[in-house]
Parts: sequence; structure tokens; C-alpha cells
Amino acid sequence: MNEKRFDWKEWLLSYSLYIILGLLIVLVVVMDPTFLSWYNLSNIMSQASTRGILALGVAGMIVYTGTDLSAGRILGCSAAMAASLLQSVTYGSRMYPDITEPLPLILPLLLSIAVAMCFTTVNAFGFAVLNMHPFIISLGTQLIAYGALCLYIDSQAGGAQPLANLDARYIAFVNGSIDIGVFKLPYLFIYLAACAVIMWVVWNKTVLGKNMFAIGGNPEAAAVSGVNVTRNIFGVYLLAGVLYGIAAFLEAGRVQSVTTSTGLNYDLDAISACVIGGVSFTGGVGTIPGVILGVFILQTINYSLYYLGINAYLQYIIKGAIIILAVAIDVRKYIKKK
Repeated sequence: MNEKRFDWKEWLLSYSLYIILGLLIVLVVVMDPTFLSWYNLSNIMSQASTRGILALGVAGMIVYTGTDLSAGRILGCSAAMAASLLQSVTYGSRMYPDITEPLPLILPLLLSIAVAMCFTTVNAFGFAVLNMHPFIISLGTQLIAYGALCLYIDSQAGGAQPLANLDARYIAFVNGSIDIGVFKLPYLFIYLAACAVIMWVVWNKTVLGKNMFAIGGNPEAAAVSGVNVTRNIFGVYLLAGVLYGIAAFLEAGRVQSVTTSTGLNYDLDAISACVIGGVSFTGGVGTIPGVILGVFILQTINYSLYYLGINAYLQYIIKGAIIILAVAIDVRKYIKKK
């Protein structure tokens, strides 16, 4: 009986990106051993959390062989709506001076989710009903969301200024932490973990999740087998809108201000994290643990580049190279399987 021999080439192809990114992190530690600290780990977890929640939404589009270039700008627009309602009532230049009593946090959160879902509904309609490519419809939505964000911030009585001086309850809810010895576990990580568990259940234990993978793998076969493709696409996009809204609400509190640049390039980080985590642009492939791993690997690299004081323009080059490398490896995997 012939035993199947271990294929080193296939193994390297599957894990080459993790190996390369792992070596980059090792190089950073060698260059500056102080990078390995509980403080830095806590910061990485906080920064990765909002991007991770955003990536959980984007991942569904990629499973459908699509993408979402509007996620970052939707986050910025939704964050502005939430932050404007959560400015301290003692702040004289707040956007809504008629709000004299602090609002319950749930109301701005629901508004943030509603705004995000409006934009993802437009994306879903363009993709599922008008048969537009997700790249094109999300590019248009990105511009609309950015324009809406700029108009909203510019509409303040004192002119365009950051939406800052946020309610102390809001800041504590977002930026609090649980002390575990010398380590501070951020609340943000707990929120990410909760979203990841819910999404794992949706992807693996619900009809929507199973249909999502079926449509991503072969939409024609899924339709013939009785799957309502349009309805399922809308379901995934609306769920993404909920995640975008939650991420926006948390990001405004994490940064403690919202400007017209809030959310810039967050969509690219989310897409990169998904591909690094094994969500394939060829469709029908992806896991929630993979997305979370991809988010933390990418954010560790981003944080390390900043920590080492690498030129900001060079950081863009490195990030771009990582995206190209990730997609190139994904394509090679697809060719290998065929």
C-alpha cells in the first residue's frame, strides 16, 4: 500500500505568507527587543479589534468573489453620526447644543448601525439586482460615504472641526480594560471576540452561512439547487452593515475624535487581513479564525513599523507589497487546485 508522500511545495505554497510575515515580525524583535512587552501587546489588540470587526464584514463579500472598497468610508460616516451625539454636554462647541442630558449609549450605536446598513444595502442592490461588479458599486458608495462625511462635519456651526470632547461614559465603555496581573485586556478585544463567535456560528451553523459558501463556490449550481441567490447576498451585506456600524461606534471612542480622514484605507487593511487569513478571492473559501489571525498579523506589522519609526511613505510601500504578495499566493493556490 503506497503512502502519500508529504508535498513540501504544496505546504510552502499554503503557508508561505505566514512564514514571510512571521519572519518580518522576528526581524522587528531583533532590531528592537523592547517591542516584546505587555503594553505593546495590549495596544496591538486594541487597534486590531475595530479593524477585525470590519474585516469580519468584508470577508463575506470576498467569499462571494467580490470585495468592498467602501467599508472604511462607511465606518467614518457612521462614526461621525455616533460621535456627534456623544459629545460631552458640557462642551460649548458641541454639534447638537440642544442635547443637554447624556444620551444612552445604545441610541448612537443603533444610529451608527442603521447608517452603515443603508450603504451596504446600496452595495447589495447594485451587486445582486443590477449585476454590477462589487468593485464598481462599492467604489461609488465609497465616494458617496466620504462626501456625506465631509458635508456632515462641515455643517457644524463653528465650521469644519473634529468631533471630539466625547462623553466620559463612552470613552470608558470603549477604552476600558480588565487587569490580569501586569497585563491589561482591552474591552475592545472582548467585543471583537464576541463578534467573531457570532460570525463563526453564522458561517458554520446557519442556512445563510452554508448558502454563502455555496454561492461563492458556484452561483449557478447554487441557484439550480434552489438557493435564493439575491436574498442571501442581501443577507450577507446587511450583516456586514451591522458589523461596520459596531466597528464605527467603537473606533470613534477608541480614537476619541472623528475627522474627515477617519476610516481612510481601513477597507484595504480589512481586505488584506482577509486574504492573509485565507479568505480566497476565487470564492467559497474562508474561515473566521483565519480572518482574526490575518487581522492580528497585519496589525502587528503595522504597529511594528510605526514603533520602529519607519518612514510613513515607506510604510505604504510595504503594505502595498504585502497586498500584492497575498493575492499572488492566493492565485497560485487556485491554479494549483485546478
